[in-house]
Parts: sequence; C-alpha cells; structure tokens
Amino acid sequence: MLIAIIPALNEAGSISPVIVGLLAGGVTTVIVADNGSTDETTRVAQSAGALVVSAARRGYGSACLAGLAALPDSATAVVFCDADGADDLSKLHQVVEPVLRGEVDLVVGSRALGVSEPGALTPPQRMGNFVATLLMRFLFWRTVTDLGPFRCVSVDALMRLRMCDPTFGWTAEMQTKAFRLGLRYLEVPVNAKARTAGESKISGRIGPVFKAGWGIISTIIRYRWSRVT
Repeated sequence: MLIAIIPALNEAGSISPVIVGLLAGGVTTVIVADNGSTDETTRVAQSAGALVVSAARRGYGSACLAGLAALPDSATAVVFCDADGADDLSKLHQVVEPVLRGEVDLVVGSRALGVSEPGALTPPQRMGNFVATLLMRFLFWRTVTDLGPFRCVSVDALMRLRMCDPTFGWTAEMQTKAFRLGLRYLEVPVNAKARTAGESKISGRIGPVFKAGWGIISTIIRYRWSRVT
C-alpha cells in the first residue's frame, strides 16, 4: 500500500490539488501533518480526502515524523511531497514505481535533472542545494544532485533509517543514512514548479535561510561519521 505524507503549515490555498493529484495517481491514503497552521489548511485537506494529524512541534522533520507515526500497518511505501504545489506530480509514477517494484529502497525526485519554471527555485535555494550535494558527493562518493522533498521510500527502509531530525535536516538525514546503510538509491528527473499559493517559510528571509542551510550541512557531516544502525 502506497501512503503519501505532506507536511503543511498555512497552505490552505494550495494543498487541495496536491491531495487530489496524489489520490488520482494511485496513492491509497494521504496523511497531512499540520504543523500548527492558523489558516484553513486542516479543513481544506480533510475536504480533499486527506487524513490530518497534528504536528505540535514546529519543524519540517517534526511534521514528517508525525505523519510517519500515523502510518497504517498495511503501508509498504511512503511518498513525501510538499503542500505548496511545487512538486511535479506528473512524475509521481516515476518516483514511486521503482520502490513499489522492489528495485530500490529510496527514490529522490531531482529538480536538478529536470526543468525549472521561472521563480521555482530562488538563488539561495540553488546555491544551498549545490553546496549540500557537492558535500555529499565528496563525503559519501555517491552521485547526488538534489535534496528535493519529492521522494519515495519503502517502509522496510524507513525502519532501518530510524529517522529523527525535526528540522530541515530531514531530507539530508534520509539520504546520508541510506548511503551509510548501503541502501539502493535512485534519482529521477522531476520538474521544479513555482508554488501555487502562499509564501515560502524560508526563501527570501536571511535568518531562516541560514538556519535551514546550517541544519542541512551539519546533518550531512554528522552522519558521515556517526554510527548508523
């Protein structure tokens, strides 16, 4: 069974088409992890057919962890995507099928391998992604082009990964642990789209950009040498 997890914070204007698109694409259940929204995100998500759970502690990884805590026992794979409409759901099958077929453990949709709409990725996002993936290639000797949020991972792999990062280091934690554990990893091209509504919680703000960047870089370095079991 394929389950989708969407971390969300004040994304009422964009989340409904994301949920509808995932369900139309073969996802059995969409779990929205509401990270303390003050708008109508919960109501809109439920109306679109999602199961909404609360993620009281603020943080991207914290929301993802809350979603994982609600996984049904029948789940075999989990696809993660953002609530802002920026993930390329036309590539959903390319992202999830290698995992569902048992060919790989983790698939990351790489925006670097695809085409970007104007305004989809800001200069700080592009630079941060370049630095982070360069560091991962240097430290882990693996071909990495993106830390994009649109990804699919098997539940068996998640059990081994023991995800714990409550911040924006979440995506880097998943990839670096996967490399350390020798999991089967694949990147597929996806297109980067501009968000359809709302405002980014990071882009354009120096403080959040720096905090997110440091969280990602420190996570990559930490899991290069920390024990991963």
